Amino acid sequence: MSGARQLRTALAAFPVVAIMRARRDTFLLRAADALAEAGITAIEVTATTPGAYAAAAAMRSRLAADVAVGMGTVTDRAQLAPVVAAGCDFIVSPHTDPSLIAEAAALGLGTLPGAMTPTEVMTATGAGATAVKLFPAEGLGPGFVRAVRQPLPDVDLVPTGGIGIEDVPRWLAAGARAVGLGSPLLGNALAEGDLHGLRTRTARLRNVLIAADRVIA
Repeated sequence: MSGARQLRTALAAFPVVAIMRARRDTFLLRAADALAEAGITAIEVTATTPGAYAAAAAMRSRLAADVAVGMGTVTDRAQLAPVVAAGCDFIVSPHTDPSLIAEAAALGLGTLPGAMTPTEVMTATGAGATAVKLFPAEGLGPGFVRAVRQPLPDVDLVPTGGIGIEDVPRWLAAGARAVGLGSPLLGNALAEGDLHGLRTRTARLRNVLIAADRVIA
């Protein structure tokens, strides 16, 4: 399965990208296990996290095949070789770079580039992006998603940044394919190893999505 198809399938199953950004890699794998156990099927570890590539490779080998593992904060084509070597399924970028999107797609990776305007969304889509990350979403609001999707109904949008667990259904109802969740979901799991708190939040997220008819109970 191509990375693009893997990412699309993952977001259809559970419309959340869990974003793992940390100052050390101590708890990355245990947190990834907890996320997958909760049914989350798209996990991103940012390249700025120490040991990110090794952690992504370990996640890819230990997690179920239906969990898409991605590398975040990919800003340069030179990063693509280690991303592929780690076995990642997709990349995430904070910006739109058509050459980066095209090369990643040619390597079989799904792509989730960042955009903030309709022009950037169209540029990313035209370059072959699997979906487009609306970033930072906090200053845009669900109404922006609804407005963009009126003329661009076929574009898959993944708002990211400043979204809380209880906010997720509003973004999905506005037409988002999925949302990206970082610290509101991970909490202290990566800094202090608080897996109990992480499991509590993932359970709350799952219940919120079940109530909104976005995942199957």
